[in-house]
Amino acid sequence: MGRPERIARSIVRTIVKPSVNGAQKRPSNPLATILALFSAFFSLYQLVLRKIRPADFSNLRRTHWKLNDNDYTDSFQSDNGAMPESGLQAIGDMGFSGSTFYSTRDQKFLVKSVPRHSEHSFFRDDLLTPYVEYMATHPRSLLVRICDFLGPSGTSLGRIFRLAPSHHIVMENIMYGREEAKNKGEADWEDWDLKPTSYFYPERDIADGALTSEATKNQLHDEFHDKIVLSRSQADELFTALEEDTRLLAQHNAVDYSLFLVRIKTPPDEPAQEVASSPEESSIVPTEPPSVPPAPPTWRTGVASADGKYIFRASILDFFWAKHKLQPKFMTFLINAWNLLISKDGPMSITTTPDEYRERFLKMCREIVEVKEGNGES
Repeated sequence: MGRPERIARSIVRTIVKPSVNGAQKRPSNPLATILALFSAFFSLYQLVLRKIRPADFSNLRRTHWKLNDNDYTDSFQSDNGAMPESGLQAIGDMGFSGSTFYSTRDQKFLVKSVPRHSEHSFFRDDLLTPYVEYMATHPRSLLVRICDFLGPSGTSLGRIFRLAPSHHIVMENIMYGREEAKNKGEADWEDWDLKPTSYFYPERDIADGALTSEATKNQLHDEFHDKIVLSRSQADELFTALEEDTRLLAQHNAVDYSLFLVRIKTPPDEPAQEVASSPEESSIVPTEPPSVPPAPPTWRTGVASADGKYIFRASILDFFWAKHKLQPKFMTFLINAWNLLISKDGPMSITTTPDEYRERFLKMCREIVEVKEGNGES
């Protein structure tokens, strides 16, 4: 069994097995307990994990997102008595953070590792309580719905030497339904991970990017070279949610978050307006958790463009980078020194101020939207 499978097994066991106050139950036999602790310490990849603040996430899932506990854990179960790790499918290392990603068997949830101490400590110590309270009172928020937060239970060699990620978040997958659409022969869904491109990116901007491979530069950010055509009411609802969500993030010093945008081409025989008004008749719009409630149309389930060509979904991701943590402070010092001594290139998206990042992020979002007024003029 390789590294991805061992990491997946530790995640699945933490989600599925009974626990007490978020910690896995210990064997009742003293000898078995000693052997379990010994095995856990020398584990390199299959770390013993626990749920962090399980009652809070359980309340969000059950009370506010109407997600049944059995349905939730079923997503992580393997088929036909297979090994536990088969309940998750590895989808690779993505981006510069070194994060690993998994998808549940039914594609409803994603598991993302949060390996950097500055990020998982920020979420645990600073943002978790405001996030839980905010998500309970803002059902139409675009912040990604985090269903569980996993952390280490005890010390192990794998954690000491960073051979396996120690923290993971379980979140909704707004790409849910893509595989089914592909199997039906429908057009593949498009997606973009959008951040403001006007910041200084060393990989792109030093020596015009000649010192970095194209593969590395392609991981920096996406660009959406089109418009989301919305009615005035759709646009107002989108901008209101974006402003409220980013206000929360700015208040807690978060920067470098992104807008994950999904575009689904409307089937030729099914106009977008009909998809939005009759979700029960369309495979494009989910009618069950994790995407609902509230009832469609929402930016989680799919919003029909005003020109009838597409269904759009959107979510705000990766809001774990906070300016007051040690690593961000160090990066800010380096970039300030670069601007002072070498070239005045301005801040990076990870070194700017929260309010300034919010301003550019909202500007980016407004620039990709075209409002189609009721009289047909935009």
